[in-house]
Parts: sequence; C-alpha cells; structure tokens
Amino acid sequence: MKLIKPILLIVLVMAAQGIKADSLISGQDKNYIAYGAIMMMLILLVIVMLVLLRTFKVLTKIIIGPEAYATMKAEEAAAKIKLKPKTSVVERLLELKPLDEEAALIIPHDYDGIQEIDNPIPSWFTGLFYATIVFAIGYLLVYHVFGIGQLQYAEYNTEMAVAAKEKEVFLSKSANRVDENSVKLSVEPGVIADGQSIFKLNCVPCHGDHAQGVVGPNLTDDYWLHGSKISDVFKTVKYGVAAKGMPTWEKQLSPKQIADVANYIKSLHGSNPANPKEAQGEKEVEDVVKAAPKTANAAAAK
Repeated sequence: MKLIKPILLIVLVMAAQGIKADSLISGQDKNYIAYGAIMMMLILLVIVMLVLLRTFKVLTKIIIGPEAYATMKAEEAAAKIKLKPKTSVVERLLELKPLDEEAALIIPHDYDGIQEIDNPIPSWFTGLFYATIVFAIGYLLVYHVFGIGQLQYAEYNTEMAVAAKEKEVFLSKSANRVDENSVKLSVEPGVIADGQSIFKLNCVPCHGDHAQGVVGPNLTDDYWLHGSKISDVFKTVKYGVAAKGMPTWEKQLSPKQIADVANYIKSLHGSNPANPKEAQGEKEVEDVVKAAPKTANAAAAK
C-alpha cells in the first residue's frame, strides 16, 4: 500500500499537468501518453490483485489457526507431489479431462441416445476474454470519456497537417535542386514577384530598374547575346560572363532564386521601357508560353 499511494499521486500530478499543456502536446504524443496510462492502470490492477491475494491468505491463516493452516498447506503440497497422468499438448492446451473422468461431466439429458459432455472453458481463453473487457473499458475511458486519445477523424486531420508541413519542407528543398537542365519557364505571380525583388536588389545597377539596359544589355527586346531560352538565361545568371563583366551569381543566390530571377527577366519581354539601350546580340523568337501574361508582367515591371 505504501507503494500505491505515491504512484497514484504521480498519476494525478501528470494528469493535471497534461490538462494545462494540452495545446502544447501533439496528437501522436497524446497517443503515447494514453498507452502509458493504460499500461499503468493494468499494472496497478495486477498489484491490487496480488495484494488482495496476500490479504486473503493472511486472513485464512488467522481464521482457521496456524496449526490448521500448516496442515492444509502440507496436504496441498502432498497433492502436488502425486503423479498426474500424462496428457498430450492438445489436452493441456484445451484443459480436457481424462477419459476416465468424463462420466462426471456428462450432462443429464440425451437426444436420440446422444449424450453431451460439459467440458469447461480453458482458463487461458477465459483470461483472454476478461483482458478484452479491461481493454474495452480502458479504450472507452481514454478515447470517449477523458478525450486523451484522438478519434479517427481527429487523427486523420493531425496526420494531414503533419503531411502538409512535410510536403512544404520537401518542396522547399526540391526547389533548390533546379539547374540549367531542369529549370522550367513559369508565369506564376509568386515566382515573378520573388524574381522581381531579387532583380531590384542585385541587377538594377547594370541593367536598369526596368531592364532597359545600362552597362549591361537591354533585357526586354528580341535580341539576346547568350540565348533567350529559360535554360540559357538561368545559365548566364548562374555562371556569369566574365569577358563582358557579368559576375557569377552561383555563390550569392540559391538555385531557386536564380530560377525566379530568370523567369522575371523572361516576363519583361516586350515591356518596351523608356530609354532602352540599343539592341545587342541576335534576334530570337520568344517562347509562346509567356505571351498571355505579357501585359500584366509589363505593368508590374513598371
């Protein structure tokens, strides 16, 4: 009993702390706590049963007296020493009675001369049945009474939220795996906006605030020095052109940032800014995919 009191006190304190910090505990952690609570309750139940068994033995010894109790224990020990008939594994598992004892198990009725033997249910099966009852009560308390565990819909929502965060992390990592061979032309507003911010911060001194060209070439006309495809623009920004004074941005910008600024440059085609620099390079046909958002992108650039 001295051991049970501190255990119960710890359980109550943990339960009180769990209620206060409920919003800080994830659904998976709540499940682990629920499993631990169930196991602790089962252990406490076993301890209580052992204590009661010990109490009954002591009471029996006090009621019948020490001498009678010693005699009873001696008879029990003698009975255990007696050899029992050998039984098969199946008989021991099913706790079947020997054939010479079946007469005592016959139920006093018959149908067309057929008699029925009342074999008892195996103790392991009975114990398993009671264990399912204890489990059902624990499950009911944990999931439907105290709400410690999550039901299937709440657990589904929690798993979906976790999956969404994992997807976001995966996509952020995947975005930085892009290179000149895998970069794709994009007209998404978020990509263009990110690219515009990077361009304004790093590219304006050489190409102008509207990419009309200053020291560097005009990026809005049909003429290109190093190719007009999105892969060509990505490669030029990434590795630079040392002979023309174009620095490499591979160390300063991530692959995603290079892809964003390359897509922003592609979106400026045909925006016709004021005071454009004279054409440089060769005339190349613009990609068809960016014809639709040209007007919106040109307005955003201005």
